[in-house]
Amino acid sequence: MSELKPKKSISSQRWIAGYLMKEKAIFFPSLAALFFTAILSLAFPWFLKELIGNPTDALKYGVDPQQVLAKSNRVVLELMAVLSLQAFIAFFRVQGFIRSGESALNRLRRDLFSHLVRLPMSYFHEQRSGALSNRVSSDLGVVRETLLTTVPQAVRQSVIMVGGLIFIFVASWKLSLIMLGSVPLVVLAIAVFGRKVKGYSKSAQDSLADASSVIEETVQGIADVKAYTNESFESDRYGRALETFLGVTMRGAKSRAAFLSFVIFALFGTISFVAWHGARMMANGEIDGKNFVSFILFSIFVGASLGSFPEIISQLQQTVGATERLRELLDLTPERADGDADAKLGGYLSFENVSFRYPSRPDIEVLHGLDFLITPGQRVALVGPSGAGKSTTFSLILGFNDPEKGRVFFDNRPASELSLQAIRSQIAIVPQEVLLFGGSIRENIEYGKPGASDQEIQDAARLANAHDFIATLPESYETLVGPRGTKLSGGQRQRIAIARAILADPRILLLDEATSALDSESERLVNEALERLMVGRTSLVIAHRLSTVRHADRILVFNHGKIVESGTHEELIERDGTYRFLVETQLV
Repeated sequence: MSELKPKKSISSQRWIAGYLMKEKAIFFPSLAALFFTAILSLAFPWFLKELIGNPTDALKYGVDPQQVLAKSNRVVLELMAVLSLQAFIAFFRVQGFIRSGESALNRLRRDLFSHLVRLPMSYFHEQRSGALSNRVSSDLGVVRETLLTTVPQAVRQSVIMVGGLIFIFVASWKLSLIMLGSVPLVVLAIAVFGRKVKGYSKSAQDSLADASSVIEETVQGIADVKAYTNESFESDRYGRALETFLGVTMRGAKSRAAFLSFVIFALFGTISFVAWHGARMMANGEIDGKNFVSFILFSIFVGASLGSFPEIISQLQQTVGATERLRELLDLTPERADGDADAKLGGYLSFENVSFRYPSRPDIEVLHGLDFLITPGQRVALVGPSGAGKSTTFSLILGFNDPEKGRVFFDNRPASELSLQAIRSQIAIVPQEVLLFGGSIRENIEYGKPGASDQEIQDAARLANAHDFIATLPESYETLVGPRGTKLSGGQRQRIAIARAILADPRILLLDEATSALDSESERLVNEALERLMVGRTSLVIAHRLSTVRHADRILVFNHGKIVESGTHEELIERDGTYRFLVETQLV
């Protein structure tokens, strides 16, 4: 489960703040330093005001060069001292903000990934390849930009704006009220345009994820792309996805540009009007020259701060859109975590009147009334035409899906009484298409038993007939297998998968067409390894090549989601049924 489970009742800002609060030992001192350096930023217009002085005094009493030089030297030295202090504090403040922000993001990333890998298989079946990871990555990028840049900028500009307002009120409360008359207009614009920016942000992130998924899908299937000479087709597909992203982005850019232009016009138009009005007040003696200079200087700072808020608000609105998607992901219900976590499987496996439909195809019953019992150490073959329900049976055994009707039993205990962790940790599967992770051979074998010693890994490789070919490689067990194991042949990948299964030492073994795509020599080596692997274990084998299941203790013949025949090869070949038809078809 996620460490910090979001709730719909809290805002996205409070949700992100919850992660920052876990780094409060660093975040709060950095925030205090940010406040302090922001206040020190106001020293510049203050000392500049002192340096300029009162222009009307110079007109009345003249200028004393020595006095001006002495005053300017003192003011500049004081200003340099303040700036040096500000720079010194800022050095540690920036490091603190980066450390607390990145630590909070890492915590969020861990929570997201931990929750993601615990979601049910049905969720991943509905996701387009690459779209999920790209969407999460882009959303986290927006959150990162906000935490590391926008939040400090918002705090800094807020302090400068509030401090500047205090100074301009001291200089002239009348001019200050005139200038603040533009604030309601800006707030209204933020409310109107901010909602549009948020919507465009969500759409842009989704369309960018779709475009990124095209790259991932193309790279994963690059052999097929080149074999069918579809490079231009994929380029066009990616181009269309980018055009969609660009269209959404440009619509959002219009709203952001209109928002920014309006705010700039409103703020600086107001400042211009105030300067004009202040000049008239000074001419009429309603404000002295020094206060008017102070007002103008601090008004420029206040205006600059206000002018930065449209971009800040826009970024925060994008963050709201990004965090809503991340929270939607964290709100998804994970796989069940209850049940006996210490259960030890003996090897008994049974289905009792099991029926199943995939949620995405509720009108098709994939399995119907499935009943069978497998005893410890028994080798059972599942045969039948494609789509008969064999692989779905494996998914129910692994708990990837739950039966619509009926129950699955392990050692006469319903699967629902056992934790998924306990079940899967005692089952190993060797699939037809072996997926190797992009690390070394040693790491891929060790995946069956994390933390295994080098000797255990090599022993497993020997039993899997993999050690000899591994030893011939320049880097032996440290050889990188490439993305999805593409640097190894099909037979080599299968033997790595078998070594992984041997290392896991399962009670129940699932073999899904493990030799169907191999040449005769690779098939011989793999079959030898599989024979060693199946000794003493309950084994279920899916096979279309019926010559590989002749010696199974029992053969279950599937057709249209039902078991239509059951028996040994010799028994079934004597009947005029589905199995005999399949055998004769393959022998023709």
